[in-house]
Amino acid sequence: MRIDLGALAEPIVQAPMAGGVSTPALAAAVNAAGGLGFLAAGYKTAEAVSDDIRALRALTDRPFGVNIFAPPRPLTAGPRAAAEAGVAAYAGRLAHEAERYRVRLGEPRHDDDDFRAKVALVARERVPVVSATFGCPEPTVMDSLHEAGCDVWITVTSPHEAVVAEQAGADALVVQGLESGGHRGYFSDESAVDDLGLIVALRLIASRVKLPLIAAGGIADGRAVAAVLCAGAVAAQVGSALMLTPEAATSAPHRAALAGSGATRLTRAFSGRTARGIVNRFMTEHDASAPAAYPDVHHLTAPIRSAARAAGDQEAINLWAGQAHALAQAAPAGQIVRRLGAEARAAIAAVALRLGSPGA
Repeated sequence: MRIDLGALAEPIVQAPMAGGVSTPALAAAVNAAGGLGFLAAGYKTAEAVSDDIRALRALTDRPFGVNIFAPPRPLTAGPRAAAEAGVAAYAGRLAHEAERYRVRLGEPRHDDDDFRAKVALVARERVPVVSATFGCPEPTVMDSLHEAGCDVWITVTSPHEAVVAEQAGADALVVQGLESGGHRGYFSDESAVDDLGLIVALRLIASRVKLPLIAAGGIADGRAVAAVLCAGAVAAQVGSALMLTPEAATSAPHRAALAGSGATRLTRAFSGRTARGIVNRFMTEHDASAPAAYPDVHHLTAPIRSAARAAGDQEAINLWAGQAHALAQAAPAGQIVRRLGAEARAAIAAVALRLGSPGA
């Protein structure tokens, strides 16, 4: 592993939040504060990601990461027909939503988010850290990234996925707990998944693999950072805690929802893949009928979400957020990163004092 996470001034990794929230300015601010910033390649063309890398390198000379979505599994004839039927039925249900927002439903398609082009880009640019979500890339991809000098991190949610990623040659694992906002990083998004909370996932995975672990899910203050470090992580990945920063490109309606105390829930309603967001009308009305068809449903609902976002309407956009989003603060990203580190050190010192005083 080329990136020494233990050498970071602050044990904080910025979550790569796809969909527009992550920006070069946010990654640079996290870097400047002593953490590790990330760019999100998801839903962007390779050319747009290249522009982001160029912009970030103009702002910082420190290491950073880029997150790429692993491609969905190709569908064979039977599953493809079932998925298409499910998406068609869901489109019929959403017709009134399209009318409400005066748009046409998007064209569903089963694409790979320009995966090969993005892999070639990050290899060519020798990006220090490349992380993959939604699966483990095939060995030839892992080899090409290593040959380019990239560390490869894989997002995992279970001990089984962790073992697969270690055997494939991963340099580190992002352990995603059930508390995490946004899409679940399952290798296979099935209804029978045994979801694990972050602490349990860390301990079980640490017992099975020897790789460095980066903890993700519900981490929004320094005590949570201290907790995951004590549970075996070398760093904490934070997302919702940075979404109210001025450097993040979080939309106005999303910011308003994050600042509240609304409950979160897992849903496939917006994208066809399980994700955690703040409960709103669209989720409530459509979750039960949403098919497991990603990214087909993502493309189908995109015009509705875009129109609602432009109108400032929280009720039909994907309000991705972790369970601890109510702890997020509207402050500069660097200030938040430094505060999380200081709070974690204070919490660990307090625990050390308590453990060093039997009977206290």
